[in-house]
Amino acid sequence: MRKAVAFTGPSNSGKTTLIEKIAKKLIKDYEIAIVKNDPGDKAKFDVEGKDSYKFYQTGAEVVVTSPTRTTYFSHRKKQIKEIADMIGEFDFLLVEGLKTLPLPRIAIFRGDVDESYFPYIKAVAVDDSVDKSKIPQNIDILDLNNVDEVIEWIFKNAEEI
Repeated sequence: MRKAVAFTGPSNSGKTTLIEKIAKKLIKDYEIAIVKNDPGDKAKFDVEGKDSYKFYQTGAEVVVTSPTRTTYFSHRKKQIKEIADMIGEFDFLLVEGLKTLPLPRIAIFRGDVDESYFPYIKAVAVDDSVDKSKIPQNIDILDLNNVDEVIEWIFKNAEEI
């Protein structure tokens, strides 16, 4: 089984925290993979002066492997299918961001509801700070603080990729 679901929402809404809680719970029984979008290209994964940094600076595709991990540094933008194929075996792929990627998507809101997300989502995960009457009836409403409820939605709605 290789199923995927995506999470989206404004900055500091709780996307990472929710994904982390879901992954920690599911990892006991399933192979979990996570893809995080970095729209600002701010994430740094290497240290200037190290061999892998020098290799990456040549423009080459670089793989660093050790007894406990494999890291792939690429200069090419990858589509989600390519990323899934690189990962190989997993049961659930949790994607943070990539708002327009056509996957079942949960938006996370606290306080204000951003209606610009509505065309891209099937569900919202919210807490009591959100006015639920602002959410269209065709969008499922999940309790942001009930990880089991969110996981149940994922089991029912995640798509095979």
